[in-house]
Amino acid sequence: MADVARVAGVSSQTVSRVSNGFPGVNEETRKQVLAAMKELGYRPNSAARALKRGEFRTIGVITFTLSTTGNVRTLEAIALSAANEGYAVTLLPVSAPTQDEVRGAFSRLGELAVDAVIVIMEVHLLDAARLSLPPHVQVVVADSDAGDRYSVVDTDQAGGTRDAVRHLLDLGHDTVWHLAGPGESYAAQRRADAWRAALTEAGRAAPPMVRGDWTADSGYRAGLELAERADCTAVFAANDQMALGLLRALHERGRKVPDDVSVIGFDDIPESGSFLPPLTTVHQDFAEVGRRCVAGVLQQVRRGASERGTTLVPTRLVVRESTAAPRAR
Repeated sequence: MADVARVAGVSSQTVSRVSNGFPGVNEETRKQVLAAMKELGYRPNSAARALKRGEFRTIGVITFTLSTTGNVRTLEAIALSAANEGYAVTLLPVSAPTQDEVRGAFSRLGELAVDAVIVIMEVHLLDAARLSLPPHVQVVVADSDAGDRYSVVDTDQAGGTRDAVRHLLDLGHDTVWHLAGPGESYAAQRRADAWRAALTEAGRAAPPMVRGDWTADSGYRAGLELAERADCTAVFAANDQMALGLLRALHERGRKVPDDVSVIGFDDIPESGSFLPPLTTVHQDFAEVGRRCVAGVLQQVRRGASERGTTLVPTRLVVRESTAAPRAR
Protein backbone atom coordinates (compact mmCIF):
# COMPACT_ATOMS: atom_id res chain seq x y z
CA MET A 1 0.00 0.00 0.00
CA ALA A 2 2.88 2.36 0.78
CA ASP A 3 4.30 1.79 -2.73
CA VAL A 4 0.94 2.63 -4.29
CA ALA A 5 0.72 5.80 -2.21
CA ARG A 6 4.22 6.82 -3.31
CA VAL A 7 3.56 6.27 -7.03
CA ALA A 8 0.16 7.98 -6.88
CA GLY A 9 1.50 10.85 -4.79
CA VAL A 10 -1.13 10.45 -2.09
CA SER A 11 -1.30 9.24 1.49
CA SER A 12 -1.73 5.61 2.48
CA GLN A 13 -5.07 6.58 4.02
CA THR A 14 -6.28 7.77 0.60
CA VAL A 15 -5.19 4.49 -0.97
CA SER A 16 -7.11 2.64 1.72
CA ARG A 17 -10.25 4.68 1.08
CA VAL A 18 -10.09 4.00 -2.65
CA SER A 19 -9.45 0.26 -2.23
CA ASN A 20 -12.37 -0.03 0.21
CA GLY A 21 -14.72 1.98 -1.98
CA PHE A 22 -15.26 4.68 0.62
CA PRO A 23 -16.61 8.10 -0.46
CA GLY A 24 -14.76 11.38 -0.02
CA VAL A 25 -12.08 10.89 -2.69
CA ASN A 26 -12.36 13.10 -5.77
CA GLU A 27 -12.49 11.43 -9.17
CA GLU A 28 -9.05 12.58 -10.36
CA THR A 29 -7.33 11.28 -7.23
CA ARG A 30 -9.24 8.01 -7.41
CA LYS A 31 -8.07 7.49 -11.00
CA GLN A 32 -4.46 8.20 -9.96
CA VAL A 33 -4.65 5.61 -7.21
CA LEU A 34 -6.25 2.99 -9.48
CA ALA A 35 -3.61 3.63 -12.14
CA ALA A 36 -0.85 3.15 -9.55
CA MET A 37 -2.47 -0.09 -8.36
CA LYS A 38 -2.55 -1.36 -11.95
CA GLU A 39 1.05 -0.33 -12.59
CA LEU A 40 2.32 -2.09 -9.49
CA GLY A 41 -0.01 -5.10 -9.81
CA TYR A 42 -1.47 -4.32 -6.39
CA ARG A 43 -4.61 -6.22 -5.33
CA PRO A 44 -6.30 -5.40 -2.00
CA ASN A 45 -6.34 -8.30 0.45
CA SER A 46 -10.09 -8.77 0.83
CA ALA A 47 -9.70 -11.40 3.54
CA ALA A 48 -7.55 -9.19 5.72
CA ARG A 49 -9.88 -6.27 5.10
CA ALA A 50 -12.87 -8.37 6.09
CA LEU A 51 -11.23 -9.46 9.35
CA LYS A 52 -10.36 -5.88 10.20
CA ARG A 53 -13.85 -4.56 9.48
CA GLY A 54 -15.63 -7.59 10.93
CA GLU A 55 -17.67 -8.21 7.79
CA PHE A 56 -17.21 -10.19 4.59
CA ARG A 57 -19.69 -8.40 2.31
CA THR A 58 -21.08 -11.79 1.29
CA ILE A 59 -24.55 -13.33 1.65
CA GLY A 60 -24.96 -17.09 1.59
CA VAL A 61 -27.96 -18.61 -0.18
CA ILE A 62 -29.18 -22.14 0.56
CA THR A 63 -31.72 -23.64 -1.83
CA PHE A 64 -33.14 -27.12 -2.24
CA THR A 65 -33.81 -26.99 -5.96
CA LEU A 66 -33.03 -24.87 -8.99
CA SER A 67 -35.60 -26.63 -11.15
CA THR A 68 -38.55 -24.36 -10.41
CA THR A 69 -39.28 -20.98 -11.98
CA GLY A 70 -39.85 -19.33 -8.62
CA ASN A 71 -36.56 -20.40 -7.09
CA VAL A 72 -34.47 -19.44 -10.12
CA ARG A 73 -36.05 -16.02 -10.50
CA THR A 74 -35.89 -15.34 -6.77
CA LEU A 75 -32.21 -16.27 -6.73
CA GLU A 76 -31.55 -13.96 -9.67
CA ALA A 77 -33.27 -11.10 -7.86
CA ILE A 78 -31.29 -11.79 -4.67
CA ALA A 79 -28.01 -11.69 -6.57
CA LEU A 80 -28.88 -8.39 -8.28
CA SER A 81 -30.13 -6.78 -5.08
CA ALA A 82 -27.07 -7.93 -3.15
CA ALA A 83 -24.77 -6.52 -5.85
CA ASN A 84 -26.56 -3.17 -5.62
CA GLU A 85 -25.73 -3.16 -1.90
CA GLY A 86 -22.08 -4.04 -2.55
CA TYR A 87 -22.43 -7.69 -1.49
CA ALA A 88 -21.48 -10.89 -3.28
CA VAL A 89 -23.61 -14.05 -3.13
CA THR A 90 -22.37 -17.55 -2.34
CA LEU A 91 -24.81 -20.23 -3.51
CA LEU A 92 -25.00 -23.59 -1.78
CA PRO A 93 -27.55 -26.04 -3.25
CA VAL A 94 -28.61 -28.80 -0.85
CA SER A 95 -29.09 -32.19 -2.44
CA ALA A 96 -31.60 -33.52 0.10
CA PRO A 97 -33.84 -31.39 2.36
CA THR A 98 -32.93 -33.01 5.67
CA GLN A 99 -31.80 -31.67 9.03
CA ASP A 100 -28.26 -32.98 8.55
CA GLU A 101 -27.99 -31.46 5.07
CA VAL A 102 -29.16 -28.05 6.28
CA ARG A 103 -26.80 -28.08 9.26
CA GLY A 104 -23.97 -29.08 6.95
CA ALA A 105 -24.85 -26.25 4.58
CA PHE A 106 -24.70 -23.68 7.37
CA SER A 107 -21.39 -25.13 8.51
CA ARG A 108 -19.92 -24.87 5.01
CA LEU A 109 -21.19 -21.33 4.61
CA GLY A 110 -19.53 -20.45 7.91
CA GLU A 111 -16.24 -21.76 6.57
CA LEU A 112 -16.74 -19.67 3.43
CA ALA A 113 -17.16 -16.55 5.61
CA VAL A 114 -20.59 -15.04 4.96
CA ASP A 115 -22.34 -12.30 6.92
CA ALA A 116 -25.84 -13.79 6.74
CA VAL A 117 -27.93 -16.46 5.02
CA ILE A 118 -31.05 -16.48 2.87
CA VAL A 119 -32.84 -19.84 2.68
CA ILE A 120 -35.12 -20.46 -0.29
CA MET A 121 -37.58 -23.11 0.86
CA GLU A 122 -39.67 -25.10 -1.60
CA VAL A 123 -40.93 -27.73 0.85
CA HIS A 124 -42.46 -27.67 4.33
CA LEU A 125 -39.17 -28.18 6.17
CA LEU A 126 -39.38 -25.21 8.51
CA ASP A 127 -42.84 -26.36 9.55
CA ALA A 128 -41.47 -29.71 10.71
CA ALA A 129 -40.27 -30.09 14.28
CA ARG A 130 -37.28 -32.10 13.13
CA LEU A 131 -35.76 -29.09 11.36
CA SER A 132 -34.41 -25.98 13.05
CA LEU A 133 -31.92 -23.46 11.75
CA PRO A 134 -28.76 -22.79 13.77
CA PRO A 135 -29.16 -20.11 16.47
CA HIS A 136 -27.24 -16.81 16.36
CA VAL A 137 -27.23 -16.81 12.55
CA GLN A 138 -28.90 -13.90 10.74
CA VAL A 139 -31.41 -15.60 8.45
CA VAL A 140 -34.23 -14.66 6.10
CA VAL A 141 -36.38 -17.42 4.63
CA ALA A 142 -38.20 -17.16 1.30
CA ASP A 143 -41.36 -19.18 0.58
CA SER A 144 -42.23 -20.62 3.97
CA ASP A 145 -44.84 -20.48 6.71
CA ALA A 146 -42.47 -20.01 9.63
CA GLY A 147 -42.84 -16.32 10.42
CA ASP A 148 -43.41 -17.10 14.10
CA ARG A 149 -39.80 -18.30 14.32
CA TYR A 150 -37.91 -16.58 11.50
CA SER A 151 -37.99 -13.58 9.23
CA VAL A 152 -39.93 -14.73 6.17
CA VAL A 153 -40.54 -13.10 2.80
CA ASP A 154 -43.25 -14.67 0.65
CA THR A 155 -45.55 -13.95 -2.26
CA ASP A 156 -49.16 -13.43 -1.20
CA GLN A 157 -50.11 -16.94 -2.28
CA ALA A 158 -53.61 -16.78 -0.82
CA GLY A 159 -54.40 -13.32 -2.17
CA GLY A 160 -53.30 -14.24 -5.69
CA THR A 161 -55.35 -17.42 -5.63
CA ARG A 162 -58.47 -15.62 -4.38
CA ASP A 163 -58.16 -13.13 -7.25
CA ALA A 164 -57.91 -15.99 -9.77
CA VAL A 165 -60.92 -17.89 -8.42
CA ARG A 166 -63.07 -14.76 -8.09
CA HIS A 167 -62.22 -13.74 -11.64
CA LEU A 168 -63.54 -17.05 -12.97
CA LEU A 169 -66.65 -16.99 -10.76
CA ASP A 170 -67.39 -13.40 -11.75
CA LEU A 171 -67.30 -14.49 -15.39
CA GLY A 172 -70.23 -16.79 -14.58
CA HIS A 173 -68.62 -20.22 -14.04
CA ASP A 174 -70.44 -22.41 -11.52
CA THR A 175 -67.21 -23.55 -9.91
CA VAL A 176 -63.45 -23.75 -10.54
CA TRP A 177 -61.39 -26.90 -10.88
CA HIS A 178 -57.84 -26.89 -9.55
CA LEU A 179 -54.68 -28.34 -11.06
CA ALA A 180 -52.48 -28.27 -7.95
CA GLY A 181 -48.72 -28.53 -7.53
CA PRO A 182 -46.93 -31.33 -5.64
CA GLY A 183 -48.16 -32.11 -2.14
CA GLU A 184 -44.78 -31.48 -0.50
CA SER A 185 -44.61 -27.92 -1.82
CA TYR A 186 -45.50 -25.13 0.59
CA ALA A 187 -46.58 -22.80 -2.22
CA ALA A 188 -48.75 -25.49 -3.80
CA GLN A 189 -50.46 -26.22 -0.50
CA ARG A 190 -51.16 -22.55 0.22
CA ARG A 191 -52.70 -22.10 -3.23
CA ALA A 192 -54.80 -25.25 -2.86
CA ASP A 193 -56.07 -24.15 0.57
CA ALA A 194 -56.91 -20.67 -0.74
CA TRP A 195 -58.71 -22.15 -3.78
CA ARG A 196 -60.93 -24.25 -1.57
CA ALA A 197 -61.55 -21.37 0.85
CA ALA A 198 -62.51 -18.99 -1.97
CA LEU A 199 -65.04 -21.46 -3.33
CA THR A 200 -66.49 -22.07 0.13
CA GLU A 201 -66.75 -18.33 0.74
CA ALA A 202 -68.67 -17.99 -2.54
CA GLY A 203 -71.00 -20.85 -1.60
CA ARG A 204 -69.68 -23.11 -4.38
CA ALA A 205 -68.76 -26.77 -4.17
CA ALA A 206 -65.09 -27.61 -4.66
CA PRO A 207 -64.58 -30.26 -7.40
CA PRO A 208 -62.03 -33.05 -6.95
CA MET A 209 -58.50 -31.64 -7.07
CA VAL A 210 -55.97 -33.03 -9.54
CA ARG A 211 -52.22 -32.80 -8.94
CA GLY A 212 -49.18 -32.20 -11.10
CA ASP A 213 -45.50 -31.71 -10.34
CA TRP A 214 -45.04 -28.15 -11.72
CA THR A 215 -44.03 -29.43 -15.18
CA ALA A 216 -45.89 -28.98 -18.47
CA ASP A 217 -45.92 -32.76 -18.90
CA SER A 218 -47.82 -33.23 -15.65
CA GLY A 219 -50.25 -30.50 -16.71
CA TYR A 220 -50.82 -32.33 -19.97
CA ARG A 221 -51.58 -35.61 -18.20
CA ALA A 222 -54.00 -33.89 -15.82
CA GLY A 223 -55.53 -32.03 -18.75
CA LEU A 224 -56.39 -35.28 -20.52
CA GLU A 225 -58.38 -36.25 -17.44
CA LEU A 226 -60.10 -32.87 -17.07
CA ALA A 227 -60.95 -32.72 -20.78
CA GLU A 228 -63.28 -35.71 -20.29
CA ARG A 229 -65.34 -33.79 -17.73
CA ALA A 230 -68.20 -31.98 -19.47
CA ASP A 231 -68.88 -30.09 -16.23
CA CYS A 232 -65.33 -28.68 -16.17
CA THR A 233 -65.60 -25.15 -17.60
CA ALA A 234 -62.88 -23.36 -15.61
CA VAL A 235 -59.47 -24.48 -14.30
CA PHE A 236 -57.04 -22.69 -12.02
CA ALA A 237 -53.55 -24.16 -12.55
CA ALA A 238 -51.05 -23.64 -9.73
CA ASN A 239 -48.34 -22.50 -12.16
CA ASP A 240 -47.99 -21.43 -15.78
CA GLN A 241 -45.99 -24.46 -16.90
CA MET A 242 -48.76 -26.85 -15.89
CA ALA A 243 -51.26 -24.51 -17.54
CA LEU A 244 -49.26 -24.86 -20.76
CA GLY A 245 -49.60 -28.64 -20.70
CA LEU A 246 -53.28 -28.30 -19.83
CA LEU A 247 -53.86 -26.08 -22.87
CA ARG A 248 -52.29 -28.70 -25.13
CA ALA A 249 -54.45 -31.50 -23.71
CA LEU A 250 -57.65 -29.49 -24.09
CA HIS A 251 -56.73 -28.63 -27.68
CA GLU A 252 -56.08 -32.27 -28.55
CA ARG A 253 -59.42 -33.29 -27.06
CA GLY A 254 -61.33 -30.63 -28.98
CA ARG A 255 -62.12 -28.47 -25.95
CA LYS A 256 -61.69 -24.85 -27.03
CA VAL A 257 -60.08 -22.31 -24.70
CA PRO A 258 -61.74 -20.12 -23.55
CA ASP A 259 -65.02 -21.01 -25.32
CA ASP A 260 -65.40 -24.43 -23.65
CA VAL A 261 -62.90 -24.16 -20.78
CA SER A 262 -61.31 -21.10 -19.20
CA VAL A 263 -57.75 -21.54 -17.92
CA ILE A 264 -55.80 -19.36 -15.51
CA GLY A 265 -52.24 -19.87 -14.27
CA PHE A 266 -49.92 -18.55 -11.56
CA ASP A 267 -46.43 -16.94 -11.95
CA ASP A 268 -46.75 -14.84 -15.13
CA ILE A 269 -43.59 -16.28 -16.66
CA PRO A 270 -42.24 -14.24 -19.61
CA GLU A 271 -43.62 -16.74 -22.13
CA SER A 272 -47.19 -16.79 -20.77
CA GLY A 273 -48.29 -13.95 -23.03
CA SER A 274 -47.20 -16.04 -26.02
CA PHE A 275 -49.21 -19.16 -25.12
CA LEU A 276 -52.07 -20.05 -27.47
CA PRO A 277 -54.26 -18.41 -26.37
CA PRO A 278 -52.29 -15.88 -24.26
CA LEU A 279 -52.63 -17.00 -20.65
CA THR A 280 -54.55 -15.18 -17.95
CA THR A 281 -52.38 -15.58 -14.87
CA VAL A 282 -51.35 -14.27 -11.46
CA HIS A 283 -48.18 -12.17 -11.59
CA GLN A 284 -45.55 -12.85 -8.93
CA ASP A 285 -43.03 -10.05 -8.31
CA PHE A 286 -39.92 -12.18 -7.87
CA ALA A 287 -37.68 -9.11 -8.09
CA GLU A 288 -39.42 -7.59 -5.08
CA VAL A 289 -39.21 -10.87 -3.15
CA GLY A 290 -35.45 -10.95 -3.75
CA ARG A 291 -35.02 -7.28 -2.86
CA ARG A 292 -36.92 -7.68 0.41
CA CYS A 293 -34.95 -10.80 1.32
CA VAL A 294 -31.67 -8.89 0.91
CA ALA A 295 -32.98 -5.77 2.66
CA GLY A 296 -34.27 -7.84 5.56
CA VAL A 297 -31.13 -9.88 6.13
CA LEU A 298 -28.85 -6.82 5.87
CA GLN A 299 -31.04 -5.00 8.38
CA GLN A 300 -30.50 -7.88 10.79
CA VAL A 301 -26.74 -7.75 10.18
CA ARG A 302 -26.58 -4.04 10.89
CA ARG A 303 -28.69 -4.35 14.02
CA GLY A 304 -26.92 -7.48 15.17
CA ALA A 305 -30.20 -9.18 16.01
CA SER A 306 -32.55 -11.67 14.40
CA GLU A 307 -36.17 -10.78 13.63
CA ARG A 308 -39.42 -12.68 13.24
CA GLY A 309 -42.49 -12.15 11.12
CA THR A 310 -43.71 -12.52 7.56
CA THR A 311 -43.55 -9.94 4.79
CA LEU A 312 -46.02 -10.61 1.97
CA VAL A 313 -45.31 -9.32 -1.52
CA PRO A 314 -48.58 -8.50 -3.36
CA THR A 315 -49.60 -10.29 -6.55
CA ARG A 316 -51.45 -8.92 -9.56
CA LEU A 317 -54.02 -10.58 -11.81
CA VAL A 318 -53.08 -10.32 -15.51
CA VAL A 319 -56.15 -10.91 -17.68
CA ARG A 320 -55.44 -12.15 -21.19
CA GLU A 321 -57.37 -14.33 -23.65
CA SER A 322 -57.60 -17.72 -21.93
CA THR A 323 -60.59 -16.80 -19.72
CA ALA A 324 -64.13 -15.88 -20.72
CA ALA A 325 -67.74 -16.41 -19.71
CA PRO A 326 -68.99 -19.99 -20.11
CA ARG A 327 -71.11 -20.97 -23.09
CA ALA A 328 -74.82 -20.30 -22.69
CA ARG A 329 -76.68 -23.45 -21.77
